[in-house]
Amino acid sequence: MSLAEEVKQRVDLVDLVSETIQLQKSGKNYKANCPFHQEKTPSFYVFPDRQYWHCFGACAEGGDVFNYVQKRDGVDFRDALRTLAARAGLEFRGSSASESRAEDQHLDRLRAANDAAAAFYQNLLLQTEQGAESLKYLQERGLDDRVLRDFQLGFAPGRGALIDHLSTRGFASAEIIEAGLAVENESGVYDRFHDRIMFPIRDERGRVVGLGGRTTVDDVAKYLNTPQTPLFDKSGLLYALDRARDAIRQADQVVVVEGYMDVIAAHQFGHRDVIASMGTALTEKQVATLKRYTRRIILALDADAAGAEATMRGIEVATAGAEKEIAAVITPGSNAFVRLQEQSATEIRILTIPEGKDPDELIRKEPGRWDELVASAKPVIDHLLDRLPERYDVSDPREGGRAAREIIPTLAAINDAVVRDRYVQRLAHLIHVDESALREQLARPSAARARVHRVDPPAPAKAVRRSSEPVEEYLLALLVRFPVLRDSEIPEPNALFTLSVHQGLYELWLQAPDNEGLAALVPEELLPDYERVLSRYVPPLDNASADNALNETIWKLQQRNVRRAKQVSADAIAEIEAAARQAGSQFSELLAMLKQSEESLGAEDLDQ
Repeated sequence: MSLAEEVKQRVDLVDLVSETIQLQKSGKNYKANCPFHQEKTPSFYVFPDRQYWHCFGACAEGGDVFNYVQKRDGVDFRDALRTLAARAGLEFRGSSASESRAEDQHLDRLRAANDAAAAFYQNLLLQTEQGAESLKYLQERGLDDRVLRDFQLGFAPGRGALIDHLSTRGFASAEIIEAGLAVENESGVYDRFHDRIMFPIRDERGRVVGLGGRTTVDDVAKYLNTPQTPLFDKSGLLYALDRARDAIRQADQVVVVEGYMDVIAAHQFGHRDVIASMGTALTEKQVATLKRYTRRIILALDADAAGAEATMRGIEVATAGAEKEIAAVITPGSNAFVRLQEQSATEIRILTIPEGKDPDELIRKEPGRWDELVASAKPVIDHLLDRLPERYDVSDPREGGRAAREIIPTLAAINDAVVRDRYVQRLAHLIHVDESALREQLARPSAARARVHRVDPPAPAKAVRRSSEPVEEYLLALLVRFPVLRDSEIPEPNALFTLSVHQGLYELWLQAPDNEGLAALVPEELLPDYERVLSRYVPPLDNASADNALNETIWKLQQRNVRRAKQVSADAIAEIEAAARQAGSQFSELLAMLKQSEESLGAEDLDQ
């Protein structure tokens, strides 16, 4: 997959445009006054399904995410690609225009092969005797003709049929193999999928990039997916996201299930905010993709052992991806002002499937119950506490200690002290210990830094370096975004910016006359940090609100410094007290030794 294609998959046009102009819902689409010319009646439209924008007014401009950034920032395609790649957390790799076009054409060929395969398999399922048995199986599972066609289900026959079909349509064996549709070994080239019900897998834009095959035979692997290809990245794809995007935005939530059939059943019964991960657990890439549509993720995996473990891994990944973000909140009223609020990037909830069932079965047999279960999905911490007695013998002190060590990192991540205290009380009661012991563990720095649930975690994905001081980064984003702030005074900047990269960018900002001049001054080693600042979300603010946001950010950093100074002082006092106690102990031992020596000397005098 080319960098441009990957950027298009990860950067949602609605989110991008919303950062600089106020969009209004207009049916399935969005509209606004065009940002590129003066007008009173909105003529600027964004089409989420096609990831396309167009002005029907005077300027008549239009295009995709790259065209928008080029027009907005007055840059060429290469610079727009650099900016959007940084936003998506991707490494920018420069390439010539001709190389990019050649790569895009090559990927189009692979997509065309997958699309032709999906159509071939569907025709075999619906129109031929070969697919009759599989069609009957799917109909017995409750799938109607409409959903079979909507999801383009198919049937893969014996080996060689697909290769023959694609070859007659001009696809070379090398292309069919690279697309993941065929396998080559010493015996030759043969179809990857055979005697399986086929599920086309699409990217966010609805293009077929791979397939999943399900067998009805018990003695072989139930599911077989396309391997890693230039189009198919299992760690980044989400099944049916292309069909669920609008429903997810409308419901402001997404329900993640485990299997293709679970998704299809949900959509057939009207639950269109349901998608599936491409394995048993969410990945960081998938969470990052979902966050573009909603901050509320509900994990609804099977109730069996594998499903439970997948839920635990999903919690870990989603929580790891839920880094704290600084959001500007505009308080309504005549004296509107901006305040900064630290909030979690995602809200993770757990939907507990009744024992012995899966979402597919539950939705078909009890369709009304699904909405109840989704509505009653529990926050992560409640789910974890409820499961502790199932996983540990909480009456055993050692087992209770292990349970506490597992939960403490999650408790430490709760910002609300009152909510955290209630959970501490609940955990203490559950494992039969005093609350003070848990609070002592919570006070340790390692508790806040620890990861949640290391249950066979996936290998970390390569990503751009992230700032450990997001408030400092937000302050820089304000300065860069709003020229009016150039006249503002930043008190003690060396104290506010604790990271050297942030200090360096601030000093360059002082030297530069404007943003264009700043970009020219930024050295190569600071470019990733500068691009991250540029991609940091800042809401559209007027001059007064921007000034309020700046002052609020400065105050927040000053309070952070006060807290850190107090902590340093407390640590220093504790060290001094410990040293004094040790010194006092040593002094007492010395006095005792001297006294013993004096007594010994006195006895010797008497003897003489």
